[in-house]
Amino acid sequence: MNKNELVKNIAQKANLKLSDTEKLVNSFIDIVSSELKKKSKVTLVGFGTFKTAHRKAKTGVNPKTGSKISIPAKNVPVFKAGKALKDSVK
Repeated sequence: MNKNELVKNIAQKANLKLSDTEKLVNSFIDIVSSELKKKSKVTLVGFGTFKTAHRKAKTGVNPKTGSKISIPAKNVPVFKAGKALKDSVK
């Protein structure tokens, strides 16, 4: 499912206008993104938690040449599914 399909499904299920639903989904994405930029976490009880994790710098290998390359440290977004979500997928 892509973003357009998600917006369509939410609009139908919640009986909302497509344009309003698209604003809602975009707002959700913007809010979660801005919280992750601040290294805060967003918890939706039963669904899961969005947070950031720090990856240390490491040495990798260029698959084309076989030479070693340096991969810098960085922060990456992480999603951890909640219990209710995990149970619903079983």
